[in-house]
Amino acid sequence: MKQPHINCDENDIHPRVIVCGDPARVERIAKLGQNPKFISSNREFTVYESFWEGLPFTICSTGIGGTSALIAMEELIKCGMKAVIRIGSAGSLQKNIHNGELIIVEGAVRCDGASRMYVGPEYPAVSDMDLVQLIKENLSDSGITFSKGVVYSHDSFYTDRENDICRYWSSFGVLGADMETASIITHARFKNIKAASILNVVVEFTACPGEGIGDYKDSNTDLLKSEAIASTAAFYALSKLNI
Repeated sequence: MKQPHINCDENDIHPRVIVCGDPARVERIAKLGQNPKFISSNREFTVYESFWEGLPFTICSTGIGGTSALIAMEELIKCGMKAVIRIGSAGSLQKNIHNGELIIVEGAVRCDGASRMYVGPEYPAVSDMDLVQLIKENLSDSGITFSKGVVYSHDSFYTDRENDICRYWSSFGVLGADMETASIITHARFKNIKAASILNVVVEFTACPGEGIGDYKDSNTDLLKSEAIASTAAFYALSKLNI
């Protein structure tokens, strides 16, 4: 049967999946592969099919936040997903990580509410290390510089304490902040799904969040180039898995 939110069934979804927040990014990512095909669009969930080196891929948007992302994750898993990489945006939490640079997530601080509805905060949010290594391999071979490490995922884009919160996590070496990664990689870990996340920095440390997000939405060329680089790395990494 068709899943109620992504409006897909097992005939529509492939084992290798790339997810992103914004539905507008789905078609751009799909076009990096071959024979991109629209599958479905319902609410914040837009789904395309694309091929990479002969392998079929699903690209699906998750909307904003962990709650929406985990609705997509649950339904994608029911339809046959086995591995997933998030291509997302992030705010930098370090002065030396700038707009357009990529962060490969090795783990995440779980300040989201969605994953805590499944398992307590003691459970770690850790990416699949096979995927992480393959992503690093692709970016390194392409001469792309990147950062790797821990990010912070949260539910409060406009909280009045945002600067204080960001400075706090920055002091512990956390690289960036987003709203979906912790939910996705935590959920995937206990569902036995391989998962990783590549984040494109769109907001400088201590800058106004709205400005960077606006640049990305308005098709800033440098940010779109970084999105394409991250997406290509995701296609490569997922294509190397034996699933």
